[in-house]
Amino acid sequence: MANPVNESLEVISGVSQKAGDVLSNIVIAVLILLLGLIIGKLLGNLIRRALNEIQLDKYFRTAVKVRFSLEKFIGNLVSYVIYFIAAIMSLNKLGLTTAIVTIITAIIVLVIVLSFLLAVKDFFPNLIGGARVKTKKLFKEGDNVQIREVRGRVTYSGLLETRLITPYDEEVIIPNSVFNKRQVIVRRKSSDNKGEKKAKK
Repeated sequence: MANPVNESLEVISGVSQKAGDVLSNIVIAVLILLLGLIIGKLLGNLIRRALNEIQLDKYFRTAVKVRFSLEKFIGNLVSYVIYFIAAIMSLNKLGLTTAIVTIITAIIVLVIVLSFLLAVKDFFPNLIGGARVKTKKLFKEGDNVQIREVRGRVTYSGLLETRLITPYDEEVIIPNSVFNKRQVIVRRKSSDNKGEKKAKK
């Protein structure tokens, strides 16, 4: 009777040890994941604030003329990278790295691509509108234009946006995509001062 009892105890002991190891690995994996989420969030916010201090967005928008928050994009990218590393370490602790890591990588890449596309979703319509203004010569700097209820003198005409000074000395920034949809009345800067109506084609 001694041998079967001993064997049973050894089996129970082995199962208990394996269950304990699995439970321990799960706890450690969850802690790694939580720690990664916290560090990723904190570091992302810290980098965003640091980039905001040096006014990266201001210089970027001045140089490229694109309404896109580079500070937010870089901060989010750092957070996502840390989340990804934490997820890999956590899965590695559970011994589930191969297939699941591939799926997680695809999801993270998809999230980053979608975030980027959402951030620049207005870029191409504005670029098309700006190209239309330039090629058709709808107006130039110094002309007075009216788009629906907005009226003013053009002080800047770029590929992505147009700036007007209203009769009340207020600056209005108009995305160039508006010129793809709205009728524009132009009063040239020339001496004849004749108004020209430019309609959507």
